[in-house]
Amino acid sequence: MAKQKKLVFREAYAESVALGTKVATIRLSGGFSVGDVVDIVAGRRYVGKAVITGVEVKKVSQLTDEDAMLDGFRNRDELVRELRKIYGRLVEGSTEVKIIKFRLVGR
Repeated sequence: MAKQKKLVFREAYAESVALGTKVATIRLSGGFSVGDVVDIVAGRRYVGKAVITGVEVKKVSQLTDEDAMLDGFRNRDELVRELRKIYGRLVEGSTEVKIIKFRLVGR
């Protein structure tokens, strides 16, 4: 049997994921496909199960305010600052990122 996939977040994002105000995450790596059912974990807290509803690849320079809002940020600039805080020098305009959209389906 295949191991259950997990989407892991910092604990600070637990509430926004649980409330549905964060419905996407932007990562440097992927491994998720539309239809995958994943466990959502924030810090040490289990948030629930989610289904992956979309996976899109963009360069950082192509990210929009809409992308940022789906990820729980006010705008693109705030999102890019956070990505640089997490990933450091790996994040440049030409860096490819995966936008992973999800919907909670159970706790």
